[in-house]
Amino acid sequence: MNDFVKSGHGEWEDPEDGGRTRCRIIWRKPSELASDIYMWAEKNGFIGSIATLYELHSGEDVNGMSFQGADEELIRRALSILEDQGKCAVFQGDTSSEDGIKFF
Repeated sequence: MNDFVKSGHGEWEDPEDGGRTRCRIIWRKPSELASDIYMWAEKNGFIGSIATLYELHSGEDVNGMSFQGADEELIRRALSILEDQGKCAVFQGDTSSEDGIKFF
């Protein structure tokens, strides 16, 4: 598991002092997902528009994309990277799946 964590494809879910018994294995790093999400937004005409978190997770346009069905926390981490790069802004909706993402 430590090799997964060192390569960026794994994260310990429990505290270090707790014995490290749970490790989340991730296929794509958050930075890679961020890049994939932005390429999807460009390809599907979302630059200057708004998409919902639900559309990124389960929409028809994401079939076969690396982030389709991904853990919501992982998608949010990828969006945070895009926010830091000035490529999107996330707006809170009534529910988490209704959160909006405006792409720049």
